[in-house]
Amino acid sequence: QVQLVESGGGLVQPGGSLRLSCAASGIISSGYVMGWYRQAPGKQRELVATIISLGNTNYADSVKGRFTISRDNAKNTIYLQMNSLKPEDTAVYYCNAARFTASYWGQGTQVTVSS
Repeated sequence: QVQLVESGGGLVQPGGSLRLSCAASGIISSGYVMGWYRQAPGKQRELVATIISLGNTNYADSVKGRFTISRDNAKNTIYLQMNSLKPEDTAVYYCNAARFTASYWGQGTQVTVSS
């Protein structure tokens, strides 16, 4: 059974930092495109960042230069380092693993940026 478990969310002030983690089980994450998505209240889920097995990354324009996605294949875990957080980054952040027609989601972790 595939499980993606996110952690690391919380409340942070504008300009602050958080690091999200996504631990995968039931799959070998290095064989998947791993990504972070987010969904703010009343909005559609949107791509934040993705990373492939070779380490190539892709970012939404809104987070470029502030967020960094990385992976530790030995731990079957991916991370999202979020710096210079803004109130508009407030959302539930979801981890995704995708390969061919398979797509798996975590349960999400809340990130709230507020003073």
